Amino acid sequence: MTSNAPSGAQFRISHGEHHATITEVGAGLREYAVGGRDVVTSFGEDEIAPAFNGAVLLPWPNRLADGRYTYDLVDYQLPITEPERATALHGLACWERWTLAAHDAASVTLELALVPTPGYPFALRFRVTYTLADGGLQVRTTATNEGISGAPYGVGFHPWLSPAGAALDDCTLRLDAKTRVTTDDRLLPTGTEPATGDLDFRSPRSLRGIALDDAYLDVLRDTDGLSWMQLAAPDGRIAAVWMDDSMDTWQVCTGDAVSNVAARRTGLAAEPMNCLANAFRTGDRLVDLRPNETHTVTWGATLL
Repeated sequence: MTSNAPSGAQFRISHGEHHATITEVGAGLREYAVGGRDVVTSFGEDEIAPAFNGAVLLPWPNRLADGRYTYDLVDYQLPITEPERATALHGLACWERWTLAAHDAASVTLELALVPTPGYPFALRFRVTYTLADGGLQVRTTATNEGISGAPYGVGFHPWLSPAGAALDDCTLRLDAKTRVTTDDRLLPTGTEPATGDLDFRSPRSLRGIALDDAYLDVLRDTDGLSWMQLAAPDGRIAAVWMDDSMDTWQVCTGDAVSNVAARRTGLAAEPMNCLANAFRTGDRLVDLRPNETHTVTWGATLL
């Protein structure tokens, strides 16, 4: 049933000690805990997600400069949703009401048929499935082009890893990637450089005094083909996000400059993405989704 809460109806799933709540609005991950301990920074059912918490970022993640892009020789203009940087931020799907497709004790699937608009006149359908199991939470997202022309497409996700009540300064970060993306004052990519010093998190490093809103490339993978971002609390427990080889870009943010002051440094945004910011303009890692084609990505989260 549709709720008049800002996040809409709440779809709860559980498996053993794992419990999560998925929202009708945005198909977002509002909360996920293991044994009563938060893996992601949650927000109230009666609240608007304070900093895109748990959002599904479709059909592009991150920022698009001036909301303008050209595709197949046609110019398009999207609404500016981040006025302070004059960008279109995090796509079109996170404030839409999704439709429940399936729901059982440990899994829920929601769908969205994106309405074509003048700024993005492409008919895409999205399907997101959240599943809990012994190993944690798995999220599988598929986009299908139901239109008659190709469409530019990118995808990302915006979980905030929880420090479990500790200060972010007292936590450590491990991020499996060796290249950092450089940016301008609008946080738009300008190039890349090796991740070194305080910005190299291949081994766990303290977040004390470190402010991040950075993308990383050249990800490293374990023997299962997974790349990880891990936030370790002072007691040694680790909130973690992984992505498989369907994505190859990380965005990490400590939230020092988010517009909601109360949300600053309350968690760590650990964002798996398939492309960088501004991909609609640069084409970097952008998917050209042709009619009747699908594109699927998988990521997950757990407590270690």
